[in-house]
Amino acid sequence: MTRALATTGIMPFLAYICEIRHNSPVKPVVWMGSGREDLREFPETAQDSLGFELYRVQCGLDPKDWKPMPTVGAGVREIRVRDQAGIFRLIYLATRPEGVYVLHCFRKKTQQTSRLDLELAKKRFKAIAGRRYEG
Repeated sequence: MTRALATTGIMPFLAYICEIRHNSPVKPVVWMGSGREDLREFPETAQDSLGFELYRVQCGLDPKDWKPMPTVGAGVREIRVRDQAGIFRLIYLATRPEGVYVLHCFRKKTQQTSRLDLELAKKRFKAIAGRRYEG
């Protein structure tokens, strides 16, 4: 790692790569409901991992560990993070031109995603579908 990169951090470097090399701007994050506050309740390690993966999505890249969530809506995906503090999920939609919508963040407690978590993500997805892009 170069000295300049070490002193400025990886995020500005990734932004440079996204905007200059790949000619794709970094999409803003649009937080739906209590998603941002829920994420802030996670342990710092989970926040860091999910934040980095979300930034990859903002740059038009795939997260390292994700799966499609067609039961929530078309184009919806889930970022999956597992660390010593537990299992954490972030459900998002990145197909809209105006930004990356974070639909729901939660700590996974069972093998299967709970019905309540899926219903909340669906409700927030439907709220996006009603919006019009004024690009």
